[in-house]
Amino acid sequence: MADFYELLGISRDASPEQIKKAFRALARQYHPDVAMDDPDAESRFKEIARAYEVLSDPEKRARYDAYGEEGLGGNPFAGVGLSDLFDAFFGGAGFGGGFGARGPSGPARGPDAEVRIDLDLRDAMFGLSKTIEVRLPVECETCEASGCRPGTYPTTCETCGGAGEVRELRRSILGQIVSARACPACRGQGRIVANPCADCGGEGRVTRLKQLEVDVPAGIDNGQRLRLAGRGPAAVRGGLPGDLYVSVGVKPHPDFERVGDDLVRRVALPMTQAVLGARLHLDLLDTDEGKPEELVVPPGTQPATVFRLRGRGVPHLRGNGRGDVLLTIEVEIPDALGDDEDELVRRLAEIRGEEVAPRDRSLMGKLRAKVRGLE
Repeated sequence: MADFYELLGISRDASPEQIKKAFRALARQYHPDVAMDDPDAESRFKEIARAYEVLSDPEKRARYDAYGEEGLGGNPFAGVGLSDLFDAFFGGAGFGGGFGARGPSGPARGPDAEVRIDLDLRDAMFGLSKTIEVRLPVECETCEASGCRPGTYPTTCETCGGAGEVRELRRSILGQIVSARACPACRGQGRIVANPCADCGGEGRVTRLKQLEVDVPAGIDNGQRLRLAGRGPAAVRGGLPGDLYVSVGVKPHPDFERVGDDLVRRVALPMTQAVLGARLHLDLLDTDEGKPEELVVPPGTQPATVFRLRGRGVPHLRGNGRGDVLLTIEVEIPDALGDDEDELVRRLAEIRGEEVAPRDRSLMGKLRAKVRGLE
């Protein structure tokens, strides 16, 4: 393994704050959740975590400066428990979290958080970059996330020796059992902040309103979530931040209904246009404003006829291509006709040899027709 100081890019007389700052910058760069396209990210992150685990502990650092890595013992991870390896590779997942996910290698990873955004159908269809505001714990600028009053530093917990846990030996009918629990003195942190920062109270973080830029991909659907790795709540005293999940809601559209990646629209067509044909001009979601799409309706179009416009629907979220637009024709039959219209329709029925009901010439019939015409 390379020299620990070279791994972190610091000098041999670096202060604890400089060590922490260098580790945080490199950890965010090489964390497996962030550098997913880099095949060497995991091994690099592992080396960085090991270097920080040694150099952040005054006793281990002194042994390393005097004897090199051999002075730390034969096992290169002798000071790193199994929970620390989970913390290095999975951001503090460990076995069920708790103090064991923290270990002596540093503070625990920050928690995850979730926020909701609502989009129009057009924005969900084509995607956009959206600025959101969310109230989250962020790193305290006064103490640079250390939790210490400026000019002071945390010290190794004397109760647990920096391990973050204490072990107890007790007897049972099965023999001696060793159990571990979070150190009550440092609450599992392994460090004691004797002079806490006045702004954050020693936590290394404060709650603020934060602006984030969210890139919403084209084709996202209602109820889906976006994961912003490492952009969630800050951790206590400089640990890696958690993730922010963005839950997407899509508002109903007055004309279109989304079915998978298809867009369905019902088109009301007067009886005369269905019989004689027509040219309709419809606004589709992918047409420029003021430039509607022309739909040619042939003569004799029947109710429930579907016109399919291929490749005009929602882009596939995972893959190429788009869904279709389905235009379903609904033929409107008038429920009231004027005298001239009634006469024309009856003449058409006579030409076609179709028997129809006689015209209601009673006073009540005329009133009913008049009322229907006013509705």
